[in-house]
Amino acid sequence: MNDLTVMIIDDEDTMRSLLKTFLVKAGYKVLEAANGIDALMIINKTAPDLLVVDVMMPFMDGFTFTEELRKKYSIPLIFLSAKGEEWDKIHGLKLGGDDYIIKPFHPGELLARMESVLRRTNKSFQPAAQLIAGELSLDLQSYKVTMNNNELSLTLKEFELLSLLAKNKGKVFSREQLLLSVWGADYSGSERTVDTHIKTLRLKLKENAVLIKTVWGIGYKLEV
Repeated sequence: MNDLTVMIIDDEDTMRSLLKTFLVKAGYKVLEAANGIDALMIINKTAPDLLVVDVMMPFMDGFTFTEELRKKYSIPLIFLSAKGEEWDKIHGLKLGGDDYIIKPFHPGELLARMESVLRRTNKSFQPAAQLIAGELSLDLQSYKVTMNNNELSLTLKEFELLSLLAKNKGKVFSREQLLLSVWGADYSGSERTVDTHIKTLRLKLKENAVLIKTVWGIGYKLEV
């Protein structure tokens, strides 16, 4: 995985925590700042490879932060905002933003947008294209899973569950963590959703179903 550092700049503790958990699992190092002023101080000491910046923040909003940032740095930047007006997006991009994502969003969308920006701006960036877990092969670009060279028919959520477990072999995920990572923070269903999807995933994996272990009282892990 790429040894790249992402800085999350957002005044919402919950949002920073959620994104940090997701990005660390995806293989990134993560820095945090609760506002633009603190972020600039950190950047002056340690320049990240990518910034994820909330627009609405106290002390210094995301647009003002970007104006200050661009006086010295050309670090790639993605805006996050609950404001979806076309003018806001255009303004953010004109200030030097590389992308603009409207809240609420799925963490997987942010990861895909990040990879798109990094492919354009960072020559050393090489996103993982394939995961191997025993007899399973997961293509992260085409969303295909093959078992003994035979393609399996998985739903998107089944693929996301399997790929998350495969990226973190041996790591135990609680049902709550799986819900946050795969379904997103705005999902209102119960943790039973995870159990149902794991059950159908195991049926499709047939003899390889034993790779997905139940850790009683906690959740699930993939073990090869």
